[in-house]
Amino acid sequence: MADSSSVGAIIKNGEVVNANSEATKNKTAPTGYDKDAFMQILVAQMKYQDPLEPTSNTEYISQYATFSQVEQLSNMASAMSLSRASEMVGKTVTITQANENGTTSEIQGVVDFVNYSGNTAYLNIGGVNYSIDDVTQVLDSDYTDALAAVDEFQKAIDKLPNLDMITEEEHGLTIDTMYEYYTEHMTDKAKNLMDKNYVTSLLQFVNRIDDIREDDHRTLETK
Repeated sequence: MADSSSVGAIIKNGEVVNANSEATKNKTAPTGYDKDAFMQILVAQMKYQDPLEPTSNTEYISQYATFSQVEQLSNMASAMSLSRASEMVGKTVTITQANENGTTSEIQGVVDFVNYSGNTAYLNIGGVNYSIDDVTQVLDSDYTDALAAVDEFQKAIDKLPNLDMITEEEHGLTIDTMYEYYTEHMTDKAKNLMDKNYVTSLLQFVNRIDDIREDDHRTLETK
């Protein structure tokens, strides 16, 4: 005789009824059955139907059609999950996971490849698998490239000394190069990501060199 606990329900007179209702009062009710549970219930219903009032073939056909729809939806959801995960390969994503102490932690990295197991897609980042369900952010490659460029540029500004220590001999060429990079080579996306305080600092250094050379002050395009 089949173990009713495996499907979470029993069949009485051809109908599905709750099993161990008293024991399940304090448990969270499931949102629905997966296709395997649905098939087990259907088989159990056929096995334990009331012989005096058997379920009609029409009802079985209807239930089987429902099962087929459940299976198709499940397969479709799995395919969509794998497709979505595959599109993330090579992109930078943010993974947010809940910790045992109730806090959350974030991991950010580039997706190397995708694994698929148990109807769940896993993104491999640095040799570690993360569930696609934990992805909270997907970053465009142009955005991450711009962010990296801005980070390096701002670090270069941080290395410059105070304004009153700027000299033509030591810093003139460096500041000219930084000015040219910002005005002619930095993308608009990167400029928009620049901290405005750094833009102001760059302009101050550029104008300091202009003063030393007794040239007109140059300007920066800002947004």
